[in-house]
Amino acid sequence: MIVNTELEQKGNLFPSEIIKYKKVVDTLYFTTKNNVILQVTVVRDSVIRFRYTTTGKFDNDFSYGITIHASRGYNFLEVTEEETHYVIKTSKLICKVEKLSLQIKIYDALDLKLINEDELGFHWEESYEFGGDIVKMSKVCQRAESYYGLGDKPVGVNMKGKRFENWVTDSYAFGKDTDPIYKAIPFYTAIQDNKSYGIFFDNTFKTHFDFGQERRNVTSFWAQGGEMNYYFIYGPKMEDVVANYTDLTGKPHALPPLWALGFHQCKWSYFPESEVKEITNTFRKLQIPCDAIYLDIDYMDGFRCFTWDKNHFPDPKRMVKELENDGFKTVVIIDPGIKIDLEYDVFKEALDKDYFCKRADGPYMKGKVWPGECYFPDYTKPEVREWWSELFKELIEDIGVKGVWNDMNEPAVMEVPNKTFPDDVRHDFDGNPCSHRKAHNVYGMQMARATYHGLKKFAYPKRPFVITRAAYSGTQRYTSTWMGDNVATWEHLWIANVQAQRMAMSGFSFAGSDIGGFAEQPQGELFARWIQLGVFHAFCRVHSSGDHGDQEPWVFGTEITDIVRKFIELRYQLLPYLYTAFWDYINDGIPILKSLVLFDQEDVHTHYRSDEFVYGDKILVCPVLEPNTKGRRMYIPRGNWYNFWTDEMVEGGKEMWVDADLDSMPIFIKEGAVIPKYPVQQYVGEKQFNEITLDVYYKVGKETSKLYDDAHDGYDYKKGRYSLRTFKFTGKENEIILQQHKEGKFDAQYSNFRIVFHNLPFKITSFEIDNVKVDLQESNGNKHQEILVEKSFTEIHLFGDE
Repeated sequence: MIVNTELEQKGNLFPSEIIKYKKVVDTLYFTTKNNVILQVTVVRDSVIRFRYTTTGKFDNDFSYGITIHASRGYNFLEVTEEETHYVIKTSKLICKVEKLSLQIKIYDALDLKLINEDELGFHWEESYEFGGDIVKMSKVCQRAESYYGLGDKPVGVNMKGKRFENWVTDSYAFGKDTDPIYKAIPFYTAIQDNKSYGIFFDNTFKTHFDFGQERRNVTSFWAQGGEMNYYFIYGPKMEDVVANYTDLTGKPHALPPLWALGFHQCKWSYFPESEVKEITNTFRKLQIPCDAIYLDIDYMDGFRCFTWDKNHFPDPKRMVKELENDGFKTVVIIDPGIKIDLEYDVFKEALDKDYFCKRADGPYMKGKVWPGECYFPDYTKPEVREWWSELFKELIEDIGVKGVWNDMNEPAVMEVPNKTFPDDVRHDFDGNPCSHRKAHNVYGMQMARATYHGLKKFAYPKRPFVITRAAYSGTQRYTSTWMGDNVATWEHLWIANVQAQRMAMSGFSFAGSDIGGFAEQPQGELFARWIQLGVFHAFCRVHSSGDHGDQEPWVFGTEITDIVRKFIELRYQLLPYLYTAFWDYINDGIPILKSLVLFDQEDVHTHYRSDEFVYGDKILVCPVLEPNTKGRRMYIPRGNWYNFWTDEMVEGGKEMWVDADLDSMPIFIKEGAVIPKYPVQQYVGEKQFNEITLDVYYKVGKETSKLYDDAHDGYDYKKGRYSLRTFKFTGKENEIILQQHKEGKFDAQYSNFRIVFHNLPFKITSFEIDNVKVDLQESNGNKHQEILVEKSFTEIHLFGDE
C-alpha cells in the first residue's frame, strides 16, 4: 500500500499486515500486526458487513438502524487464501482482502467485473479531545460513477462532486444546498458501468460524505467517533439495492390506515375550537376532500405536552368526536421538551423516576423551548420509552385523537448557538451509556419509536399514525415524515420535489413537504403548482406558519380553488393505486417514488434527472417548477407513454415539450398499465361503492399490474384477509386479453368493474368473460371504450373489427 505522506503528517494511522485469520460460521476476523481487527460478516449473498476496531477488541454490537427482522442467510460461501490476499466468495460477490493493508476489492461473481475498491481504505485519527478515534474510509471513484441517496439533502438527485454532513439539525427556512438539515441517513447508492451498489455507514456520530469533491477520483466517508462499520449492498439493479437496504434497516411495521393517505390540512395554529370547525365546515361546503385536521402547540395548556387549553378547547372529546362524525381525523403535535413545573403531572412523574437527560456532572439538561425552560426525556432508555408510550392513553383511547406529530425532536433548543443539546449530555443508549455526540442523531428516532408504540397500544385494533421531523436510518419502521420548515418560494417547490425522491431512494417512502411552504405566503399560482406535486407524494399535507396569512385551498380565489379541488380529487381517485404501491413497499421494500435513474438506470440520460419521477410503477409525473409558464420541457423515459389528459401516445427516451396550463401538469401513464380508481369521496370511507374503475392503456404486447385491498385499517390483512389482484394485459392488433389472478381471503366491497380502454386501435365488436360471450352495449368511440363487468372475473377477451 502506498500511504499518502500528507495524510500521515495529519496524524492518520493505517492498518499494517495481517498476522492472524479466523472464521466463525458467517463471520471472518483478520487481525493485523498493529492490533487492527477487520470483521467481515456475510449477511446475504449480496450484503457484506465490514467492521473495524483499532484496539484489538470490539465494543458491544448494538444498532438502532438495523432491524431484528432483516433477512439473513446465503446460498454459498467459500474463503480461500492466496499469496497476497484472502478471497471471500458468495454466489453474487467476490471480496478480496489485501494481506499487507486490509484494503478491499469487490467484484461481481458472475462476470468478475470490479464493482468497488478501497483507495486508502480504512484509516483513522486518534481523537485526543474526546477519546476514541475519528474513523475514515476512502474508496476509488470509478470513471463515470454517480451517487444518490443520503435522505433529505436539498440538492439535485445526483450527488457527484458534493460533500455532506449528517447531523440532525433544526434548520428553519433552509435553502437549496443547506447542509445539514433535519435527518441523518448515512446510506448512499452508486451506479458505475450499469452496476449499482449501496453503502450504509451505520454510525450515529456526526458523519461526513465526500463524493469526489476534495479529490476528484476519491469517494470518502468518516465519523467523529465510534466504529468504521458499514454494509456493502449489491444490486446490480438500483431498485434491488434500495430494497435490500430497506430490508436491513426495516420496512414499516404496518400499512398506514387508508385515511392517512388522504389530504391533510394544518397550520400553526388552528384555535380555538370555533376556528377548527370553521375550517372543516368550509372543506365540506366547498366539496374539497380532506381526511385530517391538525392541532399545533396552541391546543395545549401553556405548551405543556399531553394537556389541553380548556379556554380554547373546553371539551376535547366532544370536539374530536364531532370532527370524526364529519369525516375528519384529529392529529395533534407532541414535542420532547417537558416544562419544568412541579404542578404538572408529566414533569413530576419523570422527575421522580429520573427519566430526564443529564449533563456529564449530574445536573439535568435544561433548555428553552415553547413552554420556557424544559427538561428532556432520554428516549434511548427502554423504561423511558415505555413510560412515554403510556402517556398517550388519554389522547388516543379516551379523547379519540387518531394521529400524533412529533416536532422539535432533533432535539431543538432555543437561545443557544448550536440549537441543540451540548456534547456532554449523557444517554443510556439501551444499556450502552454514551454522550450526546453519539446519541444526537437517533434522539428523534427513539422519540418517534416510543410515540409509535403508544399509539399502537391505545389505537388498537386500528393502525397507528405518527409523523416525525427528525430521523436516522430505520425510522421508517415506525413513522411517516415531512421535510421540515420550508419557505413559500419556487426554489422550495423544486427542493420538495427532489427531497421526496431522495427520501424514497433512502428507504423512507412515507414522506412529503409542507405544501405551499411553511414560512412566508405563496401566491395562488405557486400554491396550485405545489398541490399538483404534493398529491403525488405519499404524505400529503398543507402546513403554514400562519403569521403571513391563511393557506387553505380557498383563500387564493375561485380559479385556484377549482384547480386545487381537481387535483385533490385525483389524489382520492388514485388511492387504490397508492395503497397498492404501499403494499409493495412494506412487503418488498420497493420505493413508492422512483427517480428516473431508479426506474431505468440503463439509460444514462436518467442519471442526472431531478425533476421527473415515477409514482408507483406506472405513472410518470413532472411538476411545473417555474412561474408564468404554460408547459415545460421534460424527459420521457424509454418505452411508450400516454398523456394522462389527452391520451396521446409518446415514445420515450427523449426530451420533449409538454403543454401544461395552470390547471394541468405533465402526467403520463405507461402503456399496458391497468390503473385502479375509486369514485371521488370527501373523505376515506364516506361512500360505500360496489364498483371500481380500471383504466386500461392499450399496448401491443404484455404488461402486469396489481391492485391491493383490505379493510383499510386494523391488522386482519396480516392474517390473510386481504385481496391482491394481479392483472395480466395482452394486446394484439385487434384483440385484447385481460386476465385476473386473485390472492387473499378478503372480499372487497366492490363487485363490479367499469373497465375503460384507452387508445384502442379498433372498435370493440364483441367480448367474452371467462369464455362466455356477453352482450356488448354501445361504446363511445375508439379513444375511450368502456365495458361494465358485473362480477369478478378470471379472463376478459375482447375482439375488434379487422
